[in-house]
Amino acid sequence: MDTSITIIGLALSFLIAIPIFYSIRSNSLNKSKINSIINQYTQPGNFKFEVIDTLNKKVLAFDEHNKGFILMDFNPKTESNSFINLNDVQSCKVNVTKDSANGDTNQVDLEFQYMNSKKSESIPFYKIVNDQMGQLCLYEDHQLAKKWKSLIDNCITK
Repeated sequence: MDTSITIIGLALSFLIAIPIFYSIRSNSLNKSKINSIINQYTQPGNFKFEVIDTLNKKVLAFDEHNKGFILMDFNPKTESNSFINLNDVQSCKVNVTKDSANGDTNQVDLEFQYMNSKKSESIPFYKIVNDQMGQLCLYEDHQLAKKWKSLIDNCITK
């Protein structure tokens, strides 16, 4: 009786320990990726990214004093990172792209308009092709884009 209980207990412990191990390992790999990307942009312009926010495999970093912004997107299909020097930006707005056939939102972008040129740059916050469950992350990503737009607008106007 005691041997079977011990074996069952060890088996259950092993089944619980495996996902925890892989979760911890994945988090440490992501932290090292995040730190290497932040260090890549910290060196050239002496940026110090203090405000860091994460949601739905996105990491946003912000330097309020030197006016720098990084968006890191760790989606399984396409990993990307974007850096914007906010000293060169005149305005920022949230663009929502909808499908004309059914009205579903396909993409949410932050669009930056530069001061000295008519050039603008868009950074995608949400793409339906990266959403595996079909607009499951749309609301959260849209709210995150609005929040960061207001943070960036406050930084630009200073």
